[in-house]
Amino acid sequence: MTNIPLIQLPVRYSELSDSLPVGLRISSRILDPILVIQLGKKGFEAVLGGVLSRRGIESIFEAPTSSHNWIVDGDVVRPLPNDIGSILSGLFGKYDLQNLSFSDVLAIARIEQDLIRIHVTPEVLTPASEAAAGSGDVGEIPGLRATLFPYQTHGVSWMQKTISHTGGLILADEMGLGKTIQIISLLLLSPPSKESPALIICPTSLIANWKREISQFAPDLSILIHRGAARTGIYSGLLVAQVVITTYDTAVNDISLLEAIEWSWLICDEAQAIKNPDSNRRRALSQIPRRRSVPMTGTPVENSLMDLWSLTDFAIPGLLGTRSEFESMYPDNGESAKALSSITDPIVLKRKVADVAGDLPARIDIDIPIELGEDLIVEYERIRTETLAKYPSAGSLVATGQLQVFCAHPWLQAHKSASEFWYEEAGISRRENLPLFTPKVELAVSLIKEAFASGRKVLVFALFNRCGDLIREAVGEARDVYWGSINGSTPQEARQEIVDEFTEHDGNACLILNPRAAGSGLNITAATVVIHFTQVWNPALEAQASARAHRRGQTLPVTIYRLYYEDTVESVMIERSEWKRDMANEAVPISTRDDADLKRALQISPRRGNE
Repeated sequence: MTNIPLIQLPVRYSELSDSLPVGLRISSRILDPILVIQLGKKGFEAVLGGVLSRRGIESIFEAPTSSHNWIVDGDVVRPLPNDIGSILSGLFGKYDLQNLSFSDVLAIARIEQDLIRIHVTPEVLTPASEAAAGSGDVGEIPGLRATLFPYQTHGVSWMQKTISHTGGLILADEMGLGKTIQIISLLLLSPPSKESPALIICPTSLIANWKREISQFAPDLSILIHRGAARTGIYSGLLVAQVVITTYDTAVNDISLLEAIEWSWLICDEAQAIKNPDSNRRRALSQIPRRRSVPMTGTPVENSLMDLWSLTDFAIPGLLGTRSEFESMYPDNGESAKALSSITDPIVLKRKVADVAGDLPARIDIDIPIELGEDLIVEYERIRTETLAKYPSAGSLVATGQLQVFCAHPWLQAHKSASEFWYEEAGISRRENLPLFTPKVELAVSLIKEAFASGRKVLVFALFNRCGDLIREAVGEARDVYWGSINGSTPQEARQEIVDEFTEHDGNACLILNPRAAGSGLNITAATVVIHFTQVWNPALEAQASARAHRRGQTLPVTIYRLYYEDTVESVMIERSEWKRDMANEAVPISTRDDADLKRALQISPRRGNE
């Protein structure tokens, strides 16, 4: 083909025949032109071609370039319309057809015209979950101190390829599939610099988890936590680390600083926080300059299709048009959702546990450290010091009990923490200066709602009975949800009936259980999400509780979350549990750590850990 001269067709055969290489002949049949949009080596590209029909079967032949007005079919040169060049220029002159963005692809496909056919190849619009499955192994990830599951390596590989030519995507994998470790891997493949760092915005409750995960799995990445009274007041103060982690509220308050930097990455965890396009938060954060955007959420559509527009427009601005254009084109109904999915599915990676179950272990344990926050730290420290002063002799037992109650929720009050059943007696005393939505409650509600959105049933273990009332209040009204509870006051004969109702309920369901009352003897394999809302001193009790869902008869992987406040009595309880697990020897009594653990539980301070 490279030896064929550039010619303008149609021309008279007698004028052309002498200039063609031997063996080629010219056809007088003019083919219908077609613009094929495909994924090339460097990204999306549009290629000019011609359509030939033989016996009802269409074949597409590619022109040498968009400047050529012919194609070669075997030994036949077939002409395209003589004015195809001016047609392309008139319709698509503002686009670089050799280097199209994903937004360009959709814009070209939507142009109303009948001069040239537009064909978008299937690979361009392949749903992300399918594309990721076929994307292959990402290979070695420099600096990653972890081993990824196969589906995770495929996800990272797909994200790396996709974001290179889209500039943005939405990571919406189901809970428990490791969205955080995939993002960390992505950052390591294209490391941010201090001059153009990555910005991670997340709820306050997840600051500690991001810090821990990056430090553990990518220790070569430097981190700056930007929040609180000690944060910098000048933008250059942010250019001291490769990764800056901040909260949504801090980002809005300091938007003038964030807007002064072109960030290499903008990662928004729990991105449902920016689903409302009318919120000040959404408006502010959308103005942050960035090269790549990745909203992370397990529930990209919660209330309406406008949720998806907001997230998509944040990831790839302009992809779905303006808000008014979107609302007129996609009314909030099932037909619109189906039409919209053909556009958004290629940039939304959403995989379910059931989809990748073969890659997963039967049990996934996820510990999530949480920061108390300034107001709760002050209250925690008050309880710690006052209780120790009041009970100098029995201080260890009483003080750790009071601190456990506070970590469950500051509204809980237990006045008999030295009695055998004190955890059953803790009541609720609402306090105006402390909120219902503590960082732990906020995280638990997010996990429960995401589980509900994925059709998964949940067990919540809480040592204090009234925790269930507070969690249910925080989740709020939800349609077709079964709520049940089992604790020490639940009659033995009623417990199996509650489990049966939970299991048979056709819809979302949550059981809130006291591990002392429901930690053994019950088979609750209908649940695949387990949340330990409070911690216990005896690791065996926790293990028995988790085994309610993760046991014989369970056909899906079970995700088990332990939520705990960092640098508090709960973190010591977690350490104690890990020690027992690492010993891998049931013969070693946990009592060998009792005195040391109680002493450390009273000495550890979230104030010092937060400095």
